[in-house]
Amino acid sequence: MKKFLALLLTVAMVFAMAACSAPAADETKPAEEGTEAPAEETSEQPAASGSVYYLNFKPEADAAWQELAKKYTELTGVPVKVVTAASGEYQTTLTSEMDKSEAPTLFQCNEGGIATWGEDCYDLTDTAIYNELASKDYALKNAEGGIISIAYCLETYGIITNKALLEKAGHSVDEIKDFASLKAVADDIHARAAELGFDAFSSAGLDGSSSWRFSGHLANMPLFYEFRDDGVSAKPATITGKYLDNYKAIWDLYTTDSATTGADLITATGDMSSGEFKEGKTVFYQNGTWEYAGLVEAGLKPEDLTMLPIYCGVEGEEKAGLCTGTENYWSVNANASEEDIQATLDFLYWVVTSEEGTTMMSEQFGACPFKSSKEASNPFSALANEYVANGCYPVTWAFNYTPAVEDWRAGVVDALSKYVAGGSWDDVKTAFVDGWAAQYAAENAA
Repeated sequence: MKKFLALLLTVAMVFAMAACSAPAADETKPAEEGTEAPAEETSEQPAASGSVYYLNFKPEADAAWQELAKKYTELTGVPVKVVTAASGEYQTTLTSEMDKSEAPTLFQCNEGGIATWGEDCYDLTDTAIYNELASKDYALKNAEGGIISIAYCLETYGIITNKALLEKAGHSVDEIKDFASLKAVADDIHARAAELGFDAFSSAGLDGSSSWRFSGHLANMPLFYEFRDDGVSAKPATITGKYLDNYKAIWDLYTTDSATTGADLITATGDMSSGEFKEGKTVFYQNGTWEYAGLVEAGLKPEDLTMLPIYCGVEGEEKAGLCTGTENYWSVNANASEEDIQATLDFLYWVVTSEEGTTMMSEQFGACPFKSSKEASNPFSALANEYVANGCYPVTWAFNYTPAVEDWRAGVVDALSKYVAGGSWDDVKTAFVDGWAAQYAAENAA
């Protein structure tokens, strides 16, 4: 399995070297503000040299980071502060914090952030943490070739499926191999929803707590195939929208074969969508590995859960795998003192090599790209490996190249909202293609 994972990780990073949340993905939980973690130094502890300030991107991992930081301080005497940005507010918080005299020594900088923060990133080329990567492909470089950011976890998303309900409707996952077969199954379930007591898809809500799944994660589908065709390996100034008809096809399926349709989708929330799936009211639910624990805690049986690729009618998609990649990268603040930089590098090395650190990373983030990482226990991550082992290609995270990601996605959400309320798909095309060019130009203006 580890060999499969290594293969998957290597391929997955070819196109996705960071951009859905709401999302991202994993930004659906309430924001939590972190607190300082350092424990008081004792006579047995070495005198601390330098300190660490981590501005955490993931609210759902705040408690785990606080506990790990406290443990490290107890072991070394080095103060470690963890502050967690509110969901969807990371860039705003980072901008504010980086202007302070005591700025973060460790922060998040993916492809979308390089234009803004690249010059503030310490060159990690000759560091121990960089050498712990299982593959050097899991790092981002600046124009000079310096390593400025390294991935710390990989995630997978697709169409989470309740196999028990699917079988109750007279179907099985073996039937679904492409968009045509997915649509046939979904159409049948929706047509018999009153009889069955459940529908095909959970609500494709466009409220901010849910819209990232479609302006980011679903929008990845046309971007991935266009970039694959064109061999894109850096953020392009323009896109053509070649596969937007495929985006429309899967979006129409989501919003037609569902109990919630039309303008009602504009205010439908993420909790509403996940609740429908957890309560057995729908068979299909687009989301990712981060949802697994919550689904099981809600009472769904692990053996009843699986994840299907997002099919959208592209030729050859029967060989598509799950959407796998990351937008989660660590960067060290080059403007920090030498003592704080070294303290931060030492902390990161401990996180990815120690028993305490690798255990936390595995439990919180699943698949991690380091030599000492524990094998992911999340079955959705295992499924991603299985698809690759069976000869399928992973659909990598092309949305990581999105310019001014929050603004671009906001334009797409606005256009989708007009469309579900009876407007034209042309608005979506304009927001997608023209919006990309406009945001890129603004982001790269002299």
